[in-house]
Amino acid sequence: MSMNNYMEQAEQYLLHTYNRYQIVLEKGEGVYLYDTNGKKYLDFAAGIAVNALGYSNEEYKTALKNQIDLLMHTSNLYYNVPMAEASKKLAKASGFDRVFFTNSGTEAIEGAIKTARKYAFNKDGKTDHEIIAMKHSFHGRSLGALSVTGNPHYQEAFKPLIGGISFADFNDLDSVKALVNEKTCAILLEPIQGEGGIYPATKEFMEGVRKLCDAHDILLIFDEIQCGMGRCGSMFAWQGYGVKPDVMTCAKALGCGVPVGAFVMSQKAAVLVPGDHGTTYGGNPFACAAVSKVFDLYESENIVENVNKISVYLNDKLDSLVEKFDCVEGRRGKGLMQGLILNKPANDLVLKAMEQGLILITAGTNVVRIVPPLVITKEHVNEMIEKLEKSLAGLQE
Repeated sequence: MSMNNYMEQAEQYLLHTYNRYQIVLEKGEGVYLYDTNGKKYLDFAAGIAVNALGYSNEEYKTALKNQIDLLMHTSNLYYNVPMAEASKKLAKASGFDRVFFTNSGTEAIEGAIKTARKYAFNKDGKTDHEIIAMKHSFHGRSLGALSVTGNPHYQEAFKPLIGGISFADFNDLDSVKALVNEKTCAILLEPIQGEGGIYPATKEFMEGVRKLCDAHDILLIFDEIQCGMGRCGSMFAWQGYGVKPDVMTCAKALGCGVPVGAFVMSQKAAVLVPGDHGTTYGGNPFACAAVSKVFDLYESENIVENVNKISVYLNDKLDSLVEKFDCVEGRRGKGLMQGLILNKPANDLVLKAMEQGLILITAGTNVVRIVPPLVITKEHVNEMIEKLEKSLAGLQE
C-alpha cells in the first residue's frame, strides 16, 4: 500500500486523538528512521525521549527475543526472574529502596499520588489530604494524573477531577510555601518541565522544596518520566541537583521502546500494602527483561558519560543558531533535553525540518524540543545543525 493508503486506513479506524504528521514510519536503524517510501530521517525526538539507545540495538533485541521464547506473562501472583533482576538494578541506579513496576508513566503518577495519600492517612486517619503541584506541568492524561497537571486547557472537559490539588509557580518557593497547610501530604514537580516548555528547576528551588517537605513531614515527589534515565547528565535528574525526593516516577527510556514505567520510593514512603495497589501487566517478564537489559547497556555503552560529553557540543551549536537567526530567541534545557525558543509557531519549524529529513517535536506553542537518542555522536549533531539551519532559513523567508 502507499503511504496515503496507510494513513487513510488508520484514520478510518483509530480514534482521532492525535493530529499525526503525514508520514508513515516503517523501520529504524541507529539514530535514523525510515518511512514506507524509503525516506531517511535523522531522529532528534526519540519517540518523545523514549528511544535512548536508538533503534535496532542488537543486544537489546536479543534479550527481548530470548525472553519471548521463555515467558511473556505470569501476573503478579507469582515472582519471575526478570522482575527480580530489573527491580534490583532500578533500585541501585536510583538510590531508592522499593520499586513498583507499571505499564506507563501516567500509571506511575497514579501510584505516587496514592502513596502520598496513604502516607498521610497512616499518620492521622483522615482522607482530606491535599497535594501541591506546579503550574505548566504535565503528568499524564488519566483523571488522577490530569488532576495534578498544571494546564487548565487539558482539564476543562473532564471535570470534576480528584480534589485537593493546588498549583504553585515553578521555581517560586514562596508560592509553594503559601499553599502548604495542615492537610498537605505531598509536593509534586518535574525537575525539568517537559511539555511545559523545557524549564529546568533551579537548585535553590529544589533545595527549598526539600526543606519544606522535611519541616512538615510531607512527601516530595519528582516526576522523572521524561528527564530521567540519563537524559540530563546523571542517571536521574535529582542526582545532578543533589536533592533526593521521597518518591520518584520514571518511564519512557526505562524500557527504551517497550511500554513500562515505575514509581520508586524510600523505605519511609513504602506504605502501600497488599490490597492497596496492583496491576495485571506491571512487572511482567517481557517488560522487565527490557528494563534489565537497558541498565546493562547504559553501563557498558557509557550512556551518561556520552550525554555529558555530547550535550556541551550540542548546546554550543544550538547557541550559535540563537545568534544567527532572528526567529530564534533563546535556548534552555539540561543535558540532552533542550528547547529552542522561537518567535514563531514551533510546529512550523518541525514541518520544515521534516522536509529536510530531520525529526523534531514541540514543547508548547513556541518551543522546539530536542530530545535525541542518548547514543548520538558529534557527527549526528553536525548533521542535525545543517538540516536545522536550512529549515530555519526557510522559516524566515
